[in-house]
Amino acid sequence: MTLDDLTAMMAADENHRYEISPEGVVSIMPPPGYNHAIIATRLMVWLAQGVPAEHIAQAVGLRIPGRDGGVGGRIPDLVVWSKAQADGVWLPVADVLLVVEIVSPGSEGVDTVTKRSEYASAGIPQYWVVDQDSAQTVTMHRLDGDQYVIQATMPLAWVLNTGLDEHGLG
Repeated sequence: MTLDDLTAMMAADENHRYEISPEGVVSIMPPPGYNHAIIATRLMVWLAQGVPAEHIAQAVGLRIPGRDGGVGGRIPDLVVWSKAQADGVWLPVADVLLVVEIVSPGSEGVDTVTKRSEYASAGIPQYWVVDQDSAQTVTMHRLDGDQYVIQATMPLAWVLNTGLDEHGLG
């Protein structure tokens, strides 16, 4: 299955998001819920205070290169780039500064293990995971070599009271 196949599947089914690992494993996810959308919106508003709007996107596809030459496609909840991107369904990761995944019920393993490994292999400098717990806990990972290390863990409300420059995004 190719990224073009996934694009066709998504065009035919507007109720689900489709992703594929570089190894060819297909994932089908339902659309995000209300709390998920509110978290994404809060982060977008915060990011837009210092990052140009054309450098931030929600739910856009990224081409994820695999270790063995395969190419996967992931759709993070939020992406921040160092510069504006050309329009497309599956964008390259070359200019990505930050990827954010908001964990939904059933996606914990994929978001915290599988995608973390894939994004690190792709060289994405920062990966944040937001839990939908009462604190909306944000775990910030920073790339160190070819693996992520946890930089900080804090409630979303705390993150929203920090400056973007504190996270290398300003």
